[in-house]
Amino acid sequence: MKAQSDENGLRLDPVLLGAVLTLVGLGIVMVYSASAFHAHRETGDALFYLKRHAVAAGLGLVAMLVVARLDYHLLARLAYPLLLVVAVLLAAVLLFGNTAGGATRWFRFGGFSFQPSEVAKLALIVYLAHSLTRKREKIRSFSFGFLPHVLMSGALIMLVLVEPDLGTAAIMSLILFALLFVAGTKISYLLLAALAALPLLYHQVMGTPWRKARILAFLDPEANRLGAGYQLHESLIAFGSGGGSGVGLGDGKQKLFFLPASHTDFLFSILGEEIGFIGAMLVIVLFAVVVWRGLRAALHAPDLFGTYLALGVSLLIGLQAVANMSVALGLVPTKGLALPLLSYGGSSLVATMAGIGLLFSIGARAQPDLARRGRKPVGVPA
Repeated sequence: MKAQSDENGLRLDPVLLGAVLTLVGLGIVMVYSASAFHAHRETGDALFYLKRHAVAAGLGLVAMLVVARLDYHLLARLAYPLLLVVAVLLAAVLLFGNTAGGATRWFRFGGFSFQPSEVAKLALIVYLAHSLTRKREKIRSFSFGFLPHVLMSGALIMLVLVEPDLGTAAIMSLILFALLFVAGTKISYLLLAALAALPLLYHQVMGTPWRKARILAFLDPEANRLGAGYQLHESLIAFGSGGGSGVGLGDGKQKLFFLPASHTDFLFSILGEEIGFIGAMLVIVLFAVVVWRGLRAALHAPDLFGTYLALGVSLLIGLQAVANMSVALGLVPTKGLALPLLSYGGSSLVATMAGIGLLFSIGARAQPDLARRGRKPVGVPA
């Protein structure tokens, strides 16, 4: 299927565009359904969260179209400045940011907030794509191809971890390892880094009381249903109530102050309750389509920089979606991660749609015969 184009030459992958707009539209509906009672009780305005989410969706759509029009190669020159700006923002939020739920992750401006870690994920992908392309001939070298990427990325990840935000730090770490692996880094170096990170991971989980409690609750949610396992227990009730086709849009009960974060981290649970297994499967299929089209753009990108960018964005969306839905279904311990394109949260929505704009930009310059011919992509000049 050919990409659509407007009079100014903008070409958009129609399959990817359809999946993204469907997810965003469904997200707007579900955010309203999940938040109306909570918003009315807190603010007296049932539309409070809906209006803010709709504004974020509009900004995200603008960001997606603007980035789609850009030549993604421009980002190669901005990789290091962007990394520096994001590092400053992450440090500043620790000093001057707003604290909520024991974490300091947001700048607040009036009724709106900004979460630097959402931009940090994209900045990390841009940096890695640029640096791995420049050092492609030395990627198997420990000193030039492995260590600098781990140190630079590790510094950014540590700033996120201090907030604390273990979930985002874990996603960024997985993207780092995946891109290093695809670029051709020696497996022994990756294994060594993973082993070195294990003590830190153990300390972050078992050395923190609330995270340790979440692990125990995950292992036995029924025994901890009134404590650390409360969210998981209520989430599973939501899915159980939904059955095959759901109880009906807007008719869910778990959002009535039983399930905390029903319009943010556990939106998928409310969706499963109200539109059932069918709705949940639709969301999973739509995310699979987004990742598929992203990987397709990566495969047919005209150069390594585009390949790594598209792969990084696809991994970012796919990993976050899988992590969020796995938490809601009780497949992994509870961790606060938004469901991309659906959950309430302006920073996440705008950043994700900007990342999808990159997929459009790369896809518009794709060379479909590249993989079929077996020709090695040409990297961006250093």
